[in-house]
Amino acid sequence: MTGFIETLTSLTGEIAGFFWGIPSLIVLVGTGLYLTVRMRFIQFRGFKHATQVARGEFDKPDDPGEVTHFQALSTALSATVGTGNIAGVATAIAFGGPGAVFWMWITALVGMATKYTSCTLALKFRKHHADGSVSGGPMYTLLHGLNMPKLAAAFAFFTLIASFGIGNMVQANSVVDGLVYIFPGAADNKLIIGIVIAALVGMVILGGIKRIARVAGFIVPFMALFYCGAALIILIMNADKIPSALATIVELALNPWAAGGGAIGAAIQYGVARGVFSNEAGLGSAPMAHAAAKTDEPVREGLVAMLGPFVDTIIICTMTALVIVITGYWGEARPENLQGAALSAHAFSHVLGEAGGWIVGFGLVFFAYSTMIAWSYYGDRCANFLFGEKAILPYRIIFTMLVVIGATIPLKLVWNFADIANIFMVFPNLLSLILLAGMVKKMSDEYFSRH
Repeated sequence: MTGFIETLTSLTGEIAGFFWGIPSLIVLVGTGLYLTVRMRFIQFRGFKHATQVARGEFDKPDDPGEVTHFQALSTALSATVGTGNIAGVATAIAFGGPGAVFWMWITALVGMATKYTSCTLALKFRKHHADGSVSGGPMYTLLHGLNMPKLAAAFAFFTLIASFGIGNMVQANSVVDGLVYIFPGAADNKLIIGIVIAALVGMVILGGIKRIARVAGFIVPFMALFYCGAALIILIMNADKIPSALATIVELALNPWAAGGGAIGAAIQYGVARGVFSNEAGLGSAPMAHAAAKTDEPVREGLVAMLGPFVDTIIICTMTALVIVITGYWGEARPENLQGAALSAHAFSHVLGEAGGWIVGFGLVFFAYSTMIAWSYYGDRCANFLFGEKAILPYRIIFTMLVVIGATIPLKLVWNFADIANIFMVFPNLLSLILLAGMVKKMSDEYFSRH
């Protein structure tokens, strides 16, 4: 069995490596750049207005939808502010070096325009059900905006499968990874940990988007302040090292002589892959949460949505990366057996002592938990689109059961599986954004002429 797992890990690693190399850079970053220019740098000129909308300045209780702008953003952030911010950043640095962080930044900056476009379209083409609930996302954009039912079904199917990887097993696996660092004995109780996590997930997801949004609206601000506060303390204590850490990140991303060999290629591969895993810009997942927002202005929710990659990657991921680089736990100085969440915990512990490991471990529990409940909603929207309402409950049961499996299998295999599943979501979603970019630009111009 061990030999089979090793072979499968190697095979999936080669497949993920192929897709998340140059192809992903061209497709994801290229589309993001195109949309950035087409939308006239919306991530910069619309940033202030986006924060005003997120704060509730334009909320109208009677607008169509199920949740407020802030709750929609919290739900989407709860899916993105997760293990990618702790384990994903550490994995990128472990396998791609500090230069990978630079490519995470690039993915996030252009990804803001991508997310703005996709979420604006999700509101434009969302479906209102008789019971007052709402469904939206790239599958509805492809179906109603482009009349491509087969591609819409393909996206929904890929997302359904991806929800078991990026939104489920990776999260459970990373929780165990972090807890094992704090409590070594937890390595012998992975099954029990997985069952406990699964039970807690099941309690929330059975209540649908309104319960998920309420829980996310509480957890996301709390966990962000908890984790970022600790990271900020470390950075303040080592403020003199921050400039050199940033210089190291940029140099190893762009200077082949400093990076050496194929290090820049590895930095791009892991930076783009982990960046997309962290902020999900281009995947098409967040539009499903934002489609439930109470508003009759699609552009308004698109603006709120683009704040996601900024908060997730530019702020939170950068904090984790700087802590790891400042403490020196990368390259030859990195303990060989430490990857993912354990590496982040080790870096935090270097400065804060035992408390640092506890902060990462428990922060990871909250991050992963919120990600799982949000991604369960993405998956059940796709199950509903493909098979109707009757498929929602079975999907939620299977999703909960797979949490247990994710907690017990090897880290590298889980990440490989998630990377492969993610890339299959990207292509149909980005196709819809490119083909409908003109429509979104026209909607944007009309909206800003009034605001």
